[in-house]
Amino acid sequence: MNVGHRTRIVRAAAVLAGLCAVAACSSPPSAPHAAVPARADPAATARVVPQGPPRVTVSRIRTADGSVVTVAVFSGQVRYVLHNGSEDPGAAYAALVRAGPAVTGAERRHLLAAFNGGFLLHSRAGGYEQEGHVFRALRRGLASLVIDRSGRARIGVWGADLPARGEAVYSVRQNLWPLVENGQPTRQAARWWRWGGTIGHAEYVARSALGQDASGDLIYAASMSTNPEDLAVALARSGARIAMELDINPEWVQLAIARTAGGSLKAPIPGQVRPPTQYLTGWTRDFITVLAAR
Repeated sequence: MNVGHRTRIVRAAAVLAGLCAVAACSSPPSAPHAAVPARADPAATARVVPQGPPRVTVSRIRTADGSVVTVAVFSGQVRYVLHNGSEDPGAAYAALVRAGPAVTGAERRHLLAAFNGGFLLHSRAGGYEQEGHVFRALRRGLASLVIDRSGRARIGVWGADLPARGEAVYSVRQNLWPLVENGQPTRQAARWWRWGGTIGHAEYVARSALGQDASGDLIYAASMSTNPEDLAVALARSGARIAMELDINPEWVQLAIARTAGGSLKAPIPGQVRPPTQYLTGWTRDFITVLAAR
């Protein structure tokens, strides 16, 4: 990339970041290409039936530049639910779906963890499907979290390794292109300005991502001060074969975990802005819950 071209990209991102700071949103640049990437490692997206008791394992990884990334691995017999936020996707879709802005009832009794979703739907970060209803058209070539009707989840590239033939797709959350593929950070991961508008156009801000290892476990990674490459490195080091970025900026990055299903919640990310009970009282944006399988 020549200097003039890169300067134009950075200036455009700076303008976008300013808009995001005013609107308190996350909004990405256009995808680097429209073509569908090469098929990911089949081990990364294999439909694996989880085994063992449900659990959340939390650790922290310090990357070479000093970023501290919190990593949470969801393993054992767990299932996932995509929730509609009160403002995004919003009330217009509330009548279509069961999982709304707050975790209540039976879901609360099974709750092991909950974490933020992706960028605002009016951004160009990808499509959204919840409980069989498509709120935004799904796009080929983008990293996608797919949840089937049983609550099993996997990450892949829509149109390449997703959806599989005969797969009972129930909910889909897309957000940009892959951050990790075949167990390695992608080349795009090093280009931090391509991963959404940040407050003050800063490289090191609150960011989150989601990966999947060869055994099918999902891995959430986040920090209140990091860049996309650090997240990719932390996820790959934790065993992720494929990963996608989720939301960014301090207001939106949040993780809540419990020691046992239905137990009290805590926020394991140092400096996290939102309280661990936020998903119980209700939240404005889409999010994902991790439940102990019945």
